Amino acid sequence: MPASRTKARGGPSPSRGGSGRYRKEAERLRSKINEHNYRYYVLAQPEISDYEYDQLLRRLQQLEEQHPEIVTRDSPTQRVGGEPLREFESVAHKAPMLSLDNTYSYDELREFDARIRKTVQQPVYLAELKIDGVAVSLTYEGHRLVQGATRGDGVRGDDITLNIRTVKSIPLILRKKPKAFSRFEVRGEVYLPRARFAAINHEREEEGLPVFANPRNAAAGTLKLLDPAMVQKRGLDCLIHTVPRSPDARLGTDWDILRVLTELGFRTVPETRRLDGIDAVIDHCEKWASRRRDLGFDVDGMVVKLDRFADRDELGMTAKSPRWAVAYKYPPEQAETVVRQIKVNVGRTGTATPVAEMDPVFISGTTVTHASLHNIDEIGRKDIRRGDTVLIHKAGEIIPQVLKVVKKKRKRGTRRFKMPSECPVCGARLFREADEVAWRCVNASCPAMVKGRLLHFAGRGALDIEGLGEKLVDQLVDQGIVTNLADLYALTAEQLSALDRMGQKSAENLVAALEASKQRPFHRLLYGLGIRHVGSHVARVLVQRFGSMDKIRSADPDEVAAVPGIGSAVAESVRNFFADRENVELVERLAASGLQMEDKSAGGPKPLLGKKFVLTGALKAWTREQASELILSLGGTVSSSVSKKTDYVVAGEAAGSKLDRAKSLGVKVLSEAEFRALVGQRV
Repeated sequence: MPASRTKARGGPSPSRGGSGRYRKEAERLRSKINEHNYRYYVLAQPEISDYEYDQLLRRLQQLEEQHPEIVTRDSPTQRVGGEPLREFESVAHKAPMLSLDNTYSYDELREFDARIRKTVQQPVYLAELKIDGVAVSLTYEGHRLVQGATRGDGVRGDDITLNIRTVKSIPLILRKKPKAFSRFEVRGEVYLPRARFAAINHEREEEGLPVFANPRNAAAGTLKLLDPAMVQKRGLDCLIHTVPRSPDARLGTDWDILRVLTELGFRTVPETRRLDGIDAVIDHCEKWASRRRDLGFDVDGMVVKLDRFADRDELGMTAKSPRWAVAYKYPPEQAETVVRQIKVNVGRTGTATPVAEMDPVFISGTTVTHASLHNIDEIGRKDIRRGDTVLIHKAGEIIPQVLKVVKKKRKRGTRRFKMPSECPVCGARLFREADEVAWRCVNASCPAMVKGRLLHFAGRGALDIEGLGEKLVDQLVDQGIVTNLADLYALTAEQLSALDRMGQKSAENLVAALEASKQRPFHRLLYGLGIRHVGSHVARVLVQRFGSMDKIRSADPDEVAAVPGIGSAVAESVRNFFADRENVELVERLAASGLQMEDKSAGGPKPLLGKKFVLTGALKAWTREQASELILSLGGTVSSSVSKKTDYVVAGEAAGSKLDRAKSLGVKVLSEAEFRALVGQRV
């Protein structure tokens, strides 16, 4: 199943009537898609291919665009909706979200059991992996998700409903609809999978941005973002572990509730066990001490809790935590090693990253010899020096990380690390902009940067050139055969077959792959160029707004910055890219080679050409992104602020200060029905 839910592009066409028939078809599609989401995200047992799933989703998107009156808030197409928040509202928890007492030894677990047995003679425990994430509460009414909230202080938390809706494993509408579960609350942990954590940190390091210390910090920071579209990109997940109150009196145990929750569409914590006696609990904790490293998410302990709700009620709780549950925490896996050298690696954007080369040490299942030190500020904060003994661990059980220097073992004569003034690969000057933590190589032809750009260009999200891997790229650059992206399209099978481990057949296949890449859509080429801050989503938005490379190249930075989801940083980066003569020549050579330089779907009438819109409030028929894309496809522009130059303010439900400002400036305000009529849809 695809990780993303790409909205269908293009403007909606007028409804032709017969909405009842289309509504029934949409309901059938939603039911099918929700069931396939459940089997993919909850059960991990997909029944159809990605292609078949995409066809179902695309048909639903098409129906909803052509007949906006049939759109529902819990449709699979509505995972992200509404404009970015100004701030989070505070909401009260119906039942306190208390934290658990921690234990750090099996003796303390036995002491917990002894206290339990003073009240409950034959306790039955649930042993549940303790996910190292962010605690959340989810409220359902009418079998639909109506609110998501953080723990906060346990009594009140932040309303993060819009962000929670982006998490694909959280059902927007329950898979089954038992009467007892029409209105209830579940609680769980939102987390960032380890693979996503590693990818995000790699991207941030390439951009010279501060990296996240661990997946939990990354998840917490993501849930605090005010733009749900940005939250969706991060790829959060969620595991449910409990309900504060049983919705059904016939379900008297947590074990029974968890089984029902899975049937309703929730992902519950895997490997949960119902155990008699504390010895069985301790055996379970011991078994998972090492196995937890094999999971795709961080586990920092085991939650041990009474299974029967009646037993919990009898024990009650303190002001801070329940008496019927405890968290056994695994000791952190750390190791000491010695930093033998601090070297500097250069990435595709020119970012110079210090890396510690260390004595080999076995930790969390693998032998570690290198650890990124990220940037000079991080080295200075921890005062890491060559020859230091350091304490390391693996962030997210993946990324080796230096926690601190063991100062008492520092030898005399060590010196503070200084960033080299020259690139270690090409010898060009390294520089650091005033507002950044990263140092960069100024030589656009630096072999390290060229290799990185080639691999990015050939990646699946870009030109998808099969056969152009790291070892081949090393040969092409090291031998001077390829010095920039355009050189790829001058390669011949004869040249390639002469390279190490490249036979005639492999060479011919690569030439064919290069030829096929010329037909990739324009937005993938734009992303493949590796313009700073222009990821795959931003590339799509730019292409949709401007349509061709020439128009993007000649666009005013203010015009680029005004595109929804773009901003000044992207606009400045685009301007800087095309201000470089070598980049312009590169694009011209790629065009001459036959690559796509315009969006072939960008034609059609532009009735809103030159008109500037501001969206405020919630629209029933469109999300903010959908409405913005519709305006852009019809030639208009969308701004985040109202001014005298604004032509229209489209006001949905609960419109705020933008509506007031529009009225004070005399800007024309459109209701949703008026906006629909303006863009050519039936009211």
